[in-house]
Amino acid sequence: MKKIKITLMIIFITANLFAQSNAVITGSVIDKTTKQPLVGVNIILVGTTIGAATDLEGNFIINNLEPGSYILKASYLGFRDESKTDVMISSSRPMHVNFELTESTINLEGVTVTAGYYNQEITEPLSVTSFSNEEIRRTPGGFEDVLRSLSLIPGVAKQSGGRNDLVVRGGSPAENLYLLDGFVVPNINHFATQGATGGTNSYVDLDFIENSTFSTGGFSVKYGDKLSSVLGINLREGRTDRIGGKALISATSFGFNLEGPITQNDNFIFSVRRSYLDFLFNAFGFSFVPQYYDMLFKYNYNFNNNNKLSVLFVGTLDDVNFNNETNEDLVDNARILANSQRQYTFGTSYQLLLKNGFANFRFGRNYITYDNSQRDSLLNPIFLNKSKEATNEFSGDLILKLNKNSEINFGLGYTLIRSRNEIEFPDDFVTSFGDVLTLNYVNNDNYYHKANIYALYNTTLFERFVINAGLRGEYFNPLETKFTVSPRASFKYVASPVVSLNLSVGIFRQTPSYIWLVYPGNNNLEPIKVEQFIFGADHIFDESTRFKIEMFYKNYSKYAASQLRNYLVLANSGSGFGGSEDNYSSFGLEPLVSGGTGISKGIEISVQKKSSDSPIYGIASLTYSQTEFTALDEIERVGQYNQNWIFNLSGGYIWQNSWIFSAKFRFASGFPYTPIHQFGSQNVSEYLTEQLPINHALDIRVDKIWNFSSITLITYIDIQNIYSRKNINGYRWDFNENKAVEQEEFGLLPSIGVSIEF
Repeated sequence: MKKIKITLMIIFITANLFAQSNAVITGSVIDKTTKQPLVGVNIILVGTTIGAATDLEGNFIINNLEPGSYILKASYLGFRDESKTDVMISSSRPMHVNFELTESTINLEGVTVTAGYYNQEITEPLSVTSFSNEEIRRTPGGFEDVLRSLSLIPGVAKQSGGRNDLVVRGGSPAENLYLLDGFVVPNINHFATQGATGGTNSYVDLDFIENSTFSTGGFSVKYGDKLSSVLGINLREGRTDRIGGKALISATSFGFNLEGPITQNDNFIFSVRRSYLDFLFNAFGFSFVPQYYDMLFKYNYNFNNNNKLSVLFVGTLDDVNFNNETNEDLVDNARILANSQRQYTFGTSYQLLLKNGFANFRFGRNYITYDNSQRDSLLNPIFLNKSKEATNEFSGDLILKLNKNSEINFGLGYTLIRSRNEIEFPDDFVTSFGDVLTLNYVNNDNYYHKANIYALYNTTLFERFVINAGLRGEYFNPLETKFTVSPRASFKYVASPVVSLNLSVGIFRQTPSYIWLVYPGNNNLEPIKVEQFIFGADHIFDESTRFKIEMFYKNYSKYAASQLRNYLVLANSGSGFGGSEDNYSSFGLEPLVSGGTGISKGIEISVQKKSSDSPIYGIASLTYSQTEFTALDEIERVGQYNQNWIFNLSGGYIWQNSWIFSAKFRFASGFPYTPIHQFGSQNVSEYLTEQLPINHALDIRVDKIWNFSSITLITYIDIQNIYSRKNINGYRWDFNENKAVEQEEFGLLPSIGVSIEF
């Protein structure tokens, strides 16, 4: 009898654990401009008769759904319809979906132009691509990293397969702006490059990303101090029904998430992760062993419908260790600039809803320490750098809706910066070109002040023309030219319900990196300037499929250029780990002047299909571009990041709402490089005259999702470079073999991921 009871208990527990339960979608709908809730909005699941309507607070709920992928559509009289694709719901937690609807201002012959699957900010009509959490997660070869998913976008080049150094329309990896929940973050990568924006992998936990928006140029005056791109990452709020979480192991790390309500007015999200690459590197006998931790915490408190407070903290610990067990290890490690790094971002924001708009107030603090060291094969120091950069930023934005057709944006900000640097070259460093860096030692502690102000006006004329015009002023006190003004404007002409033409013109500026100001006298630099022109056209074949073509022209001036190395403009630096093999060019530890110029121009074509009633999705893009820069020697040379041709093809198939099969193919021209001669020497006459071989690879991925009564199991297999091509990303001098050798990227690289959500 006892055995029968135990058997029945096991059957009961198993049945409850593995039986699928009904899933839930909750959400809210607000006016995009005023942030006020919209009452009575129709919400339907496309392809079904299931739906709901928003209540007096703009909220809705849809119960009794089977787990899987859905398309959600919001419709409201007087507003543009909006659809959310890839709404992946599970049995372990309710899926919360937010809609921000835009009032209809364009009607053509009685046909309202709808947003469909490609809703955009009305102030950013060009060069913008948005990705949902699910689209990022399932990207083959993406390591569930938001930055790696951006390599699919036209105009975006990857300098190396093992790094997140984004090259956007020929610009340096230092020219990208990152915003996390509206807070400016200097770099969102582990093992970041000082003064630039690249690193090995992003430290933002994908599980808590609601969506991301990436602009590859022509962005409005709301964004400043960067030249090439803006990546905005929006984090979701925590679940409000109960405490839940997730345990996971991914391609590079393992970790734990927790989220839920504290009271009925607030909620939180929390994650902590640790890499396991050090275990693998040690097991395989690598001499170079990286290790990192990261943590994310966000707290939201809703005072009432009109007042909301949010607190954010993201932090990382990055370390590099060396296994110097053999002479070969010592020689190999002598090439590497080690970086033990600590960084965090803390921010608090307050949103106040007004009658015809809203205001945001933010305080953010970024703190990062760099502990760089490079030693020769006898462990004697070549370069030592202990730097700390801290920024404290106060900002405010006001958005007012003037009428149905117009709105105006105002913003201002102030940033206090502290930059501390202790840098040492124990001996004069001789570059591979024979130049001598004479800065042996510097120890300084500087305070800088930045400020900005902008105004942006948007209007729709004659139900066809959308005009955005703005002015941005920026101040940076250590420079001789302390204040600059940047006008920008964009125009959109809606030729038909499915075709639009777009134009953007403007001036963009970027202040020098703080590390560039370390060398005495470099405060004579001016902000880098780019005059940018973009023309494009969109054609919507149906709600889920869009064709785009864009042509861009970027005219660079006032770029920092070396007086010591008259062939070097710092637009040709900022990628990789730096160090002696890069001749420390990105650090700017030499006399600089704002004498560099350049041009980047090209054309981009793309076709994208979102998953819809058809389970097939994908994007194909082709980019052709040319980039050239001129340093103080007045010789026009191809840019370091010039990559003439880039072709991307990525897509997938969703089967039975629980299997996802996807693949990504990438083909690109090789980057320029300088030939290496005996003992690693190089000639200025050959600077960037050769081209690396073409680069291509095929990645495939298979995802499987199991939904049980209270947990969801998500697994995947991801295989990068499935035909194991040995792509070459550079050459170096091997002192063991006494010859120049190829630097190969990884060949076949499989990885698996498992997560349990509860």
